[in-house]
Amino acid sequence: MTPANQFANILDSRVLHSRGPARLRIGFRVSILASGSSGNCTLLETERTCLLVDAGINRKELGRRLECLGIKPGHLDGILISHEHTDHTNGLAQISHEWSATAYLTKSTHQEIKKYLPEPAAKKLSRVEHIRAGDVFMIGDIEVSAFAIPHDAADPVGYTFRTNGTKVAIVTDLGYLPELVKHHLREADCLILESNHDLEMLKVGPYPWYIKQRVMSRTGHLSNTVVSDFLADPEVFDARARYLVLAHLSQQNNTPDLARISAEEGLNRRPQEAAFRGELMLASQHKPIGPLVL
Repeated sequence: MTPANQFANILDSRVLHSRGPARLRIGFRVSILASGSSGNCTLLETERTCLLVDAGINRKELGRRLECLGIKPGHLDGILISHEHTDHTNGLAQISHEWSATAYLTKSTHQEIKKYLPEPAAKKLSRVEHIRAGDVFMIGDIEVSAFAIPHDAADPVGYTFRTNGTKVAIVTDLGYLPELVKHHLREADCLILESNHDLEMLKVGPYPWYIKQRVMSRTGHLSNTVVSDFLADPEVFDARARYLVLAHLSQQNNTPDLARISAEEGLNRRPQEAAFRGELMLASQHKPIGPLVL
């Protein structure tokens, strides 16, 4: 079966996954479909609501990855965009059009996206709702909070999602962890956090110096070391998460082993009474993970 046919089957599965009383109970599920410099996309599902967070993969690849996880949602209630970089927006216009889904993004992010979209794609991106950092709003039965993050984009935001007493926090593409961001990450049952690069690999790696400076800057990306120090500190990381997912790993300047070892080193520095007892996971650019059930 081709990816296009797979995607068509997913869209046709409205009987099994409709909003009516026959829908299967699925709780709150998180599926990380792609994470990295080539594309980012996460699916959130409750019994009533289905959301994408970022759309950095195209429609066919989205269909293929959903099929790999055995997921067949019959609708899409919204697409939350963190910022305009193409690894977060490459499939936005096409997916929004095919799924008749509203894109939620800041006005500045929308303006930047329109600058590089060809006219046919721009016409497809017709369902848009502008949000601002600090907004709290409902999409179906999920409460969404948007908050500012430090990254070299027009108006980047991170998101938290709450439903039925459960919280998911997703924050990637930020150069450091301001107090505001740390505040929003508290009490998360599932925390998806960037661990982008190993500093030594970045310094000796193939990138030009100006890109290395950008990545290491306060509007760049989080290093394994910064994440390790965050995880070690019980004053800032409450260790409540059932799932702690390291995301947006650089293919050039990091490895899964280095990211995991660094995070584990930080978690091992925590006092015993504040130990992390959840599951540490690594998101992948090429292989989806999930669904994580909360």
